[in-house]
Amino acid sequence: MKNGIENGYYHEITPSGFGIAIKAGKVLFSKQSDFQKVEVFETESDLGRVLTLDDLMMTTEGDEYHYHEMIAHIPMMHHKKPESVLVIGGGDGGTVREVLKHKTVKKVVLCEIDGMVIDACKEFLPTISCGLTDPRVEIKVEDAIEFIKDKKNKYDIVLIDSTDPMGPGEGLFTEEFYTNVKSSLKEGGIVAAQSESPFVNKTEIKKMYDLLKKVFPICSTYTSNIPTYPGGYWAWAFCSESVKPLSYLDDERCEEITKTCKIYNKDYHMARFALPNYLKEIL
Repeated sequence: MKNGIENGYYHEITPSGFGIAIKAGKVLFSKQSDFQKVEVFETESDLGRVLTLDDLMMTTEGDEYHYHEMIAHIPMMHHKKPESVLVIGGGDGGTVREVLKHKTVKKVVLCEIDGMVIDACKEFLPTISCGLTDPRVEIKVEDAIEFIKDKKNKYDIVLIDSTDPMGPGEGLFTEEFYTNVKSSLKEGGIVAAQSESPFVNKTEIKKMYDLLKKVFPICSTYTSNIPTYPGGYWAWAFCSESVKPLSYLDDERCEEITKTCKIYNKDYHMARFALPNYLKEIL
């Protein structure tokens, strides 16, 4: 069975031989960009509209907060005053939306290689992409591999909201790229990077963290559940030159942000760095 919509259902089957099925409705947008197939479709489910790239699940209206709140608020809360933020990938805008909830933020740069993703999400996923029109946001439709090379001491937070390590996202999983990201950080800066499913992508995770640990003296992992992602369980890397996980948490900002979130709160945050034994062995 191929990934994508067939016989009224969207399927995504992992290399391990299992996956998800969602009853599909009307296809709202389906085009081939210079990089990938971009598709948005309605579903006959509680998930609402869905964005896929090359027939792989990217986000749904129904469970997107499981991903976007985690990639944004965990690292942001560990910084005492995040003002300048770079989001790499994330053309759907959900990560940018969450970052903007932090009142300290003065500027967010979104660097997305595929402008078609941004345009499609602005039109068909407005509850996710709503932050992209904020005056604090600068959108760069560029290859992040090239964009980051000359950025030095520029960002408090870098969020690598990339696709899987294949196709246009492949170059975002290299030692050279991570080294350039580290150079772009200001003192006390933090990087968070999506790092695939600990259950489905064991080989990819090990390779990624081996590279990150060569570049960053502090490299940890936090996890959470995402219902529509492979295995339903996801990981993010937390990297810095000087900031250890849970060493600082802005309680006042945490309380304010929690009021706007569906999943994030302080107790949930504090538990994210507790890892299952099988993941500890992989790392």
